[in-house]
Amino acid sequence: MSNYVIQLENVERRFGETAALENISWQVKQGEHWVVLGPNGSGKSTLLQIAGLHLHPSSGDVTVLDHQLGRVDIRQLKSEVGFVSASLSSSFRSSIMAYEVVMTALYGALEPWWHTYSDNDHDRACLLLEQVGCGDRANHTFGILSSGEKQRVLLARSLMTDPELVLLDEPTAGLDLGGREELLSSLTSLASDSSGPSVVLVTHHVEDIPQDFTHAALMSNGQMINQGDMKEVMNEENLSECFNLEISLLNEGGRYFAKVLNKS
Repeated sequence: MSNYVIQLENVERRFGETAALENISWQVKQGEHWVVLGPNGSGKSTLLQIAGLHLHPSSGDVTVLDHQLGRVDIRQLKSEVGFVSASLSSSFRSSIMAYEVVMTALYGALEPWWHTYSDNDHDRACLLLEQVGCGDRANHTFGILSSGEKQRVLLARSLMTDPELVLLDEPTAGLDLGGREELLSSLTSLASDSSGPSVVLVTHHVEDIPQDFTHAALMSNGQMINQGDMKEVMNEENLSECFNLEISLLNEGGRYFAKVLNKS
């Protein structure tokens, strides 16, 4: 088995005449935690959908956890890849229990009555909710949870199958300041666990980058214009090029903060 959880070579994705991704080559090693950063429409979510086996490329090679897309039954492989998106929470009915949301990941389902779950499954779901700071919400209905709590429940759900890779597509979208910070705290804890999965987070806000994330990829107009070690990639020159703005960048306590400078 190789040391890579994601390998993309010369990947392109087109929607009709529009190129969402162009000539993407990218590798994520085991134990690395990446943020994929860029403005709206830069191709970040399309990239994550391909890496998460939810979308096929128009051309190029995609290998996830040593399995090449097109040569593997993705239904089995998907269980080894946790996936979280802000839109996923709307897929669950409001009366489902939080622990049930977590357990359904075992079968890639949205309802618990379609399959049979053991006491061990219930206990693991509750333990994962505890780990993301929602242990006291296990027996609450999903619909009454705050937006931030829902995203942390979905993070716990992504870990239910003990995946080797977790992908997060703008999980802080729509969260208030408190909800965002609670989720980022959970992601920081996940990244600091040496036995945990590799994590890839897509966002367009540098403030959403958790502490202990190791690498960054900057995207613009469907291309990956910079990638590598977090400290080398995350600088004012690279960010300004990525967003086509003059940006001031501050790193405070391992967190990044950006400010757009006034144009003269």
